[in-house]
Amino acid sequence: MAMPNSQKPNAPLRLLLLLILAGVPAGCRPPAGGPPPAGQAPQVTVVAAIEKEVVEWDEYTGRLDAKESVEIRARVSGYLDKVHFEEGKMVKAGDLLFTIDKRPYQADFDALVADKDQSQTKADLAQADAERARKLIETHAISQEDFDTRVKTAAQARSAVQGAEARVASARLNLEFTEVRSPISGRVGRALVTPGNLIVGGTAGTTLLTTVVSQDPIYAYVAVDERASLKYRRLAAMGQRASAITSRIPCELALGDEQGFPHPGEIDFVENRINASSGTVTARGVFANSGELMSPGMFVRLRVPGSGKYKAVLIPGRALAADQALRFVYVVGADSTAQMRPVKLGAEIDGLRVVTEGLKAGEVVITEGIINVRPGAPVKPAPPSASNISKASP
Repeated sequence: MAMPNSQKPNAPLRLLLLLILAGVPAGCRPPAGGPPPAGQAPQVTVVAAIEKEVVEWDEYTGRLDAKESVEIRARVSGYLDKVHFEEGKMVKAGDLLFTIDKRPYQADFDALVADKDQSQTKADLAQADAERARKLIETHAISQEDFDTRVKTAAQARSAVQGAEARVASARLNLEFTEVRSPISGRVGRALVTPGNLIVGGTAGTTLLTTVVSQDPIYAYVAVDERASLKYRRLAAMGQRASAITSRIPCELALGDEQGFPHPGEIDFVENRINASSGTVTARGVFANSGELMSPGMFVRLRVPGSGKYKAVLIPGRALAADQALRFVYVVGADSTAQMRPVKLGAEIDGLRVVTEGLKAGEVVITEGIINVRPGAPVKPAPPSASNISKASP
């Protein structure tokens, strides 16, 4: 029975079936991206291990804080007359922030100045009387008792002048304190009191008016664990690294959205004791912040030198392979064959891994195409270059 045309296999399909039945392979090229044909060396990318002087870094997390922070409170009581600043803007040390109604203090000052002038006049008269008495006593025109009385009256008058001058000085201070000025330069907060409100000043319950925090430089505080603290002390004792207790040491900082550590600074302070409850000691880094990118309270990452300088062999992290707990690399020899080399690893520095054992500087390792490599098998490497190792990332 003849098959309908729709059920007849077409010519290409019949040819494919014949080839399969005859045992002839349908093609000789592997799919794109697959392993190379049998007998053909795989294409790999290689780099040369380099040796250079490095320093290991220890990383910590912390928070930024202002170098200077002030709560602005009045020193005298009175009604708030005027606010002189724009909220949230920068102010300089000495800038006028608030004015308290100064009329009562001006009146007190003027009255005390008048009292002082009156005391001065009395003192001048008493001094003149004492001088006359001194001449009269020489001729025995007055008694010794009258002379002593006039001299002591003059001394008492001079003391009264000194007391009046002190009261005038105090009144002058109170009058000056009606002008509330910023003691530091920094960014001012919002005004917590508006004009017309009564301000309490000079006591434990003084009214908080606003705050000012400095911006540049800025501090970063981190907690260093006791184990790391001991490591740094031992390195300092061996002369391999300066101690932050006695010297300023370099450090680097990164904000929450930054890669790497682009902000250089210095550790300028370490707390004088370990916190027994947390087992940590507080360290402080200081950083320039002229552009005000950083703000007090921000979360940051900070790193400090965790070792002395030493020479190390470095390779990209992507050159590493693993077989359970074994870490190894493929080294390409002069005969272009790949040899599996077990390695021991150290710290990660600037995107490269330190190899402490198993590899020498200048040896060529495979970084790409490792999946197609077999130990002892030939490979087809790209020309190695020590320069492109700096562009590699783990």
